[in-house]
Amino acid sequence: MAIGKHRCGLALAAFVSLSALSGPAFAQADAKGLPGPTEEQLAKLQAIYEDIHANPELSMQEKRTAGIAAKWLKEQGFEVTEGVGGTGVVGVLRNGDAPTVLLRADMDALPMKENTGLPYASTKKGTDPASGRETAIAHSCGHDLHVTWLMGATQILAANKDKWHGTVMAVFQPGEEIGEGAKAMVDDGMVKRFPKPAVTLGQHVLPFPAGQVRLASGPVLSQSDSLKVTLYGRGGHGSGPESTIDPVVMAAATVMRLQTIVSREVSMTDSAVVTVGSMQAGSSANIIPDQAELQLNVRTYDGGVRDKVLSSIKRVVEGEASISGAPKPPLFTMLGRFPLTVNDADATAKVTEALKQRLGADRVQPAGNAAASEDFTVFARAWDVPSVFWFVGGTDPKRYAEAEKAGTLDALPANHSPEFAPVLTPTLRIGVETMLAAAGHWLAPQASDAKAR
Repeated sequence: MAIGKHRCGLALAAFVSLSALSGPAFAQADAKGLPGPTEEQLAKLQAIYEDIHANPELSMQEKRTAGIAAKWLKEQGFEVTEGVGGTGVVGVLRNGDAPTVLLRADMDALPMKENTGLPYASTKKGTDPASGRETAIAHSCGHDLHVTWLMGATQILAANKDKWHGTVMAVFQPGEEIGEGAKAMVDDGMVKRFPKPAVTLGQHVLPFPAGQVRLASGPVLSQSDSLKVTLYGRGGHGSGPESTIDPVVMAAATVMRLQTIVSREVSMTDSAVVTVGSMQAGSSANIIPDQAELQLNVRTYDGGVRDKVLSSIKRVVEGEASISGAPKPPLFTMLGRFPLTVNDADATAKVTEALKQRLGADRVQPAGNAAASEDFTVFARAWDVPSVFWFVGGTDPKRYAEAEKAGTLDALPANHSPEFAPVLTPTLRIGVETMLAAAGHWLAPQASDAKAR
């Protein structure tokens, strides 16, 4: 999930509870089912996770991570295509006639500094393509865990071909944080180059108790629009502001006025978020610059509300520029857009049941809407097939319980926080288990209802 474009995690804290912590241990796969990861496999996956975490790569630059995923898939016997949409990797494992299931993991990291104190914490730096400036890089959203989950699931699927039939399509996607990766893969002919899936499946780690899973049908993540606004002024010496048109003051007034759009123009029965995530202007204390830049993000669930909010932003920005006497109108540049994430009702019901059977019913609970956004559904829309996206807890249950009791859940490190670090036990295992359980519904149906599926 994308920095500057949305902040995932905290919006979900309100609808989680601790009731699942007392649930049963992980259910063992039956004789016909896919087995879970062994302790030896988990140890290897943890080493891979720590390596990817320590070596993060920015959006559309994930060459090293893509290479690790491609090499792994080849070792498991997958047909591997690299460079899809830039750095994307697609692995196909055919095992008889049955539906194709697409399993997706995103690979990119964030342009930010990590502050977890982990022995494998990232110290990497790179060039942020959005700003052109050098930046620290960190896997502070959990995509390193997503990659590792999918690697674990593909290994188990490849080693147990006698327990399922069909085709597995493993997709390691670049550029989710900037909303470009899935589209880039589709634009690179993904629909024509690979089998049409019966369903697309994806998951995301979030800061609720490890060992729990959340999912629901219908809209689960918002649509998102990000844009840059350039405000123009007239620069000059800091000692003579009367001879300038100060874009810093113009920008500050604009930021404050933008805060009224949701509170005064959006109905209480609707929902929207307007965030100014970046304001850049000037280079010295005694120089009034000639322009300022704002980067904004808008989250909505309804197309009409989206149009209204974007129109209001344009009106407010242009109005503040006009009042300030700006020498020319503001420039609006769209930075990216994420579609609404909507889970198919029928497919979600099937995934829910599969997860309950594998993990125990108490561990699988309903999710509510979150203001975060994802580009995962781009794949499903390209093929016009159902999709299901769910959430896996990654916070230490004891720590979560203490924060819930103290009323300090908002203080827990969430995705995109420099302190965000999912606990690996049992999060690493359960993410592999959930992917196997969900895929298994389509890949290994019971003989009695195989035709119905």
